[in-house]
Amino acid sequence: MKPLVRNAALNSYIELSQSLGIDPRTLMKRVGLDPVGLAVQDRWISGVAVTELLELSAVAARREEFGLLLAERRRFSNLGPISLVLREEPDVRSVIRLLVRHERMYNEMLRSRLTETNGLATVKVSLELGEVRQARQAVELAVGAFHGFLRVFLGARWRPVSVCFTHGAPHDIAAHRRHFGPVVEFDREFNGLVFYATDLDTPNSMSDPLLRGYARQYFDSIAVASETTELDRVRELIEVLLPTGRCSMEQVAGSLGVDRRTVHRHLAASGETFSSLVNAMRTRLAEQMVANPRRSLTEISGLLGFSAPSAFSRWFRDQFGISAREWRTRRAATGPVPK
Repeated sequence: MKPLVRNAALNSYIELSQSLGIDPRTLMKRVGLDPVGLAVQDRWISGVAVTELLELSAVAARREEFGLLLAERRRFSNLGPISLVLREEPDVRSVIRLLVRHERMYNEMLRSRLTETNGLATVKVSLELGEVRQARQAVELAVGAFHGFLRVFLGARWRPVSVCFTHGAPHDIAAHRRHFGPVVEFDREFNGLVFYATDLDTPNSMSDPLLRGYARQYFDSIAVASETTELDRVRELIEVLLPTGRCSMEQVAGSLGVDRRTVHRHLAASGETFSSLVNAMRTRLAEQMVANPRRSLTEISGLLGFSAPSAFSRWFRDQFGISAREWRTRRAATGPVPK
């Protein structure tokens, strides 16, 4: 199946796009992503869609360094729960090894590797998209973010020996030099960072040895719980695709990198169908949205993927036994309404 990434991969995307004069909502919908969904950082979305979005945004903004500009806004906490454990690791070597070992917890298409030789340490970064696709912006975002994370532990004045990219140089490399210093190189054989191996021995000043054990225990518990099934992935994609009006078996199968028969087989093995999952997701979301008086029923109809408000009204009455308007009134007056 095609790789997924956490919504956090697009942290600050909307703000950056607006600052550059492009419409993030239009571009996100074009690749099948929901702007509202970005509010939930731990939700998983298509890595291919994110990669395409970054390329489209760079063209629309006429900024070849779009991915790097997004990396400059990246925060350490964007890594999610693993950031809590990294803060307690004893040194930089332990931090990088843990980050590399558990990269699939925050980005399934990222492949990174740490090597040490002749006094130099190299972190190589690559992306596995499951298909041939332009990924310049996503690569620069990944390398830029890795560089930023290292500076959290090595200090703002730290500079690597070199920063390498396999693609060619942009017309204007000012942004790259501002971010990395004069050591950035293009048309190299790998994407990544080269720095002195002694930097790996730098103690982590944020670490508290008394908390390290607790942090590791917590991490071990969520690392196990983070394993998602095909059924979980389909549910997540349905929730993401419903507001776009493109929630279909074909669209979900395409996002997962398989054909619809494969999706059908996985669902059947769990005693589910695509229709049953869509209906269950709509029911759960409808209860949340209709209870919110600030959302119009017409807006909710669109967010749940209905072609017209009348279709939503019929579905809601069939599902809950009363109209959405009446359900909202009773909910406001008496609390939860029984189905």
